[in-house]
Parts: sequence; structure tokens; C-alpha cells
Amino acid sequence: MTILISILAVLFVLGVAINIHEFGHFIAAKMLGIRVEAYSFFGIGKFIWSKKLGDTYYGIARFPIGAYVKLYGDEATSTLEGGSSKPASEEELKEWLKERNLNNPNPIEKVPDSELYSLRPRWHKFIVMLGGPFMNFVLALGIPFTIAMIYGVQTNPAPIVGVVLAGGAAEKAGIKVGDRVVNFEGVENPSWERIRDDALLIPEKSVDITVERNNQRIPLKISPSKVTENGQSAGMIDFMPDAGTEPIVVGAIQKDMPAASSDLQKGDWITSVNGKAIRNTQELRNLINEIKDQPIKLGINRNNERKEVETHAVQQNDEWYIGFKFDPSLLTNRERVGVVGAFTDAIDQNVRILRLTAKAFSQVGTGERSARDTVSGPIGIVRTISDVAASTGFQGLVFLLMVISLNLGVMNLLPIPMLDGGQIVMLGIDKIMSWFGKTLTLGAQEKINLAGFAILMLLMLFTTFNDVSRFFK
Repeated sequence: MTILISILAVLFVLGVAINIHEFGHFIAAKMLGIRVEAYSFFGIGKFIWSKKLGDTYYGIARFPIGAYVKLYGDEATSTLEGGSSKPASEEELKEWLKERNLNNPNPIEKVPDSELYSLRPRWHKFIVMLGGPFMNFVLALGIPFTIAMIYGVQTNPAPIVGVVLAGGAAEKAGIKVGDRVVNFEGVENPSWERIRDDALLIPEKSVDITVERNNQRIPLKISPSKVTENGQSAGMIDFMPDAGTEPIVVGAIQKDMPAASSDLQKGDWITSVNGKAIRNTQELRNLINEIKDQPIKLGINRNNERKEVETHAVQQNDEWYIGFKFDPSLLTNRERVGVVGAFTDAIDQNVRILRLTAKAFSQVGTGERSARDTVSGPIGIVRTISDVAASTGFQGLVFLLMVISLNLGVMNLLPIPMLDGGQIVMLGIDKIMSWFGKTLTLGAQEKINLAGFAILMLLMLFTTFNDVSRFFK
């Protein structure tokens, strides 16, 4: 069952991210009146199954890597997408159909020159190339925008320390509950989100942090704790912001845990622990960790009736747990916003991801961070999707889809042959050559694309080696 869920999760995330990209090329070509020869929903190369609708063959290709859209008259990438455009002779047509496992009883149709990609002006080709990344960006913005419109925007808590983990990086740095972070890594008045994100990229690196305590600025040094998961390392500052007051409602009770054998029920609102009132989940966790394996009396509100439930905690990975999950719909502090607020939040989330990605790659360039800890290949991506599906479910997969779609859009704009950015660069080169009465020949384009394909394959081999090496790290 777990394997099936992982497979479905991978197909969902990668299938949507890649196909929305190809759909961008497809719809741009259709809107400009360029005829589409083939649309592979899954895989590259020749079709193993297909169906013709209108002028286009839709199907599944031989090699399960990505997807593609093939335009009539676009011969530069034909060797990688399963062959050339529809041939002009009867014998060539039969062979063409046989290679693709297609069956077209209709007579040979000559495609009008006006529908050929190769005869279109450069700005038409530019729009078609830009259509794929554009749709990836639309999806990356559309996901947080839709969530914000339905559920509101998550409020970013002030960087006031609410919890300091015992023995963690914050405690070692001298940070205390109630401190307000006013400077982190040289950034004045950083948001809590900025502090947490930047710490992820600097595990075990000593950086400056300034806190405000009793109206005084106190300069400190903090070295985020190094946490390694799936072979990749990240930094944790080991403190959390004050969450304020929030309802602590039982969402689900875990089997084989103390909560399951107690009178605790789904929907119970926990108000106190051993007679001490609590405001939020942070305080509940802190008290449970202090009490450890001693008896615990939870004061609860059940259907407007006050009760007391007795239970205890068990230790797992240095933490103590009763064994229930909180109701996430009540824990997350969200603020209702309009269209402008939701769109602004969507942009902010995408900019945040881009900033973190750019910072991580700049650290690789300067040697501060290893490529192994930064770049993932196909195996690493599949593993991440599977882990997210198992730990956070569909909600986590949707956020991961946003991240992958955004990165896919950016990656395809890089000036590497075979990628959309490389095709756009070749359009620019062809334009410059036209000023001198010359043109970039089809043969030259094919050679450049094959070189780009080789670069991409080497990159894939490198990232796959990284993924595999993490299993043995």
C-alpha cells in the first residue's frame, strides 16, 4: 500500500509539473495556428501507444523521462522526439506510421506552409518556447494564490522567542525565552521566516545574531545544529517563535500510544496540563517533555463540558509524546485576504523559494556548500516526493508541486541547448546572423541540440550518482 501511494504521489507531482510545461508549448502553438504533430503525455522517443484527435497524435512514448510536444516543421529536435514530421510520400508514410505504432487510414495530407513552425516569424517561435516556462510559473503562483483565497494567508509570527530547545543551538548561544531577534546574519529586523530559511543553509556555521532583551541589544553568536536527512544536511536554530494563543484540539489519536488507551477523544480541546493553563501547542510540548514518564492529567473541554483525562507519555527520538495529532485547521493562524492580498502572498512565497535556491547555488560556487548537499537527481526527487507523501500527505505534495514547477520553469530558461532558454538563444543568434545575410542551418541546430542533450545526460548522471551515494553516506 505504501509503495502504491509513493508511485501515485510521484506520478501526480512530476506528471502535473511536466505536463503543464508541455501544455504551455502546446496551447501557444495552437493559438498561433501552428500545427502540432504529437503530444507525448509521458516519455520521450517513439510512441508505444497513441490516439489521433484532429491533427495531433496524443500518446505515451518509449523512454519514461519527461514528456514533449512535437510541432510540424520543427526538425531541430526530431531525433530526440521520435523522428521527423509527417512524410510526403506513401511509402514513407507507411513506415512512419509503423515506427510509431499508429494507424491512420486517411490519405496523405499536405500541411499548409502557414501551419509549419519552421516558416513562422521568430517572435512566434519565441512565444512558443516561452509558453512552457510561463505555464510553470502560472502553476507555481496559482497554488498559493488558491490556498490563500480559500483559507487565508498564514500570519508570519514576530521573531520573539517562545521556545528554546534544551541543549540546542539557541541555548548554547545564550538565547532566552522572551528575546526578540533584531538582527540575523547582518539583516536588520528579519522576519521569523527569513531567520528559519537562512539557517537551513548554514549548518554548524557560526553567524552573528542580535537579540533585544529588557530594552537592550545583546550581540551573540549562533551555530545552527546540523541535521541530516536522506543524505542532505540542513541547519536548525533550535528555537521557535511565540505562537500566542491558539486552540489545542485533538485531530487524530495514534494507535499503540498512551492516548489510545486513555479517555482522550477526537475533538477534545485541551486547556491545561496537571492543573497549569496552556496557551498553545508549544507550551503543551514543553510541559510534556518536563513531566516525561510521570502521570499526566489533561484538562479538556468536550462539547462545552469540562473533563479531566489521565494519561502518560512515552519517549521517541529524545522527545516525549502522548500520541495524538493536533487539528491543523485550528492550529494555523490565517488571515482572510482579498485577491490582491492572495496574489501578493503567492509572489512572496515564490520569491522566497527563488532566493533560497539562488543562495544555495551561490554557496556551491564559493565552496561553502557541497553539490551533494544541494543538487538532487531523479532518484532524489522521487525519494523526496515519497517522503513528503508519507509524512504530510496531499497538502505537502501540493506545496512540493509548487516548488518543483517553479524550479522547472527557471531551469528551462537556462541558456542550455535542448532547453527552452537554449532555443531562445539560438533564435537570437539566427536573428544576428540574418543581419549579415546568413542563417542558422537545420544541421547546425541539430548538432547544437545533440550537444545540449549530451550535457543534460551528463548532468543527470552526476545528480544520479549524488543520489545513490547518499544511500551509503
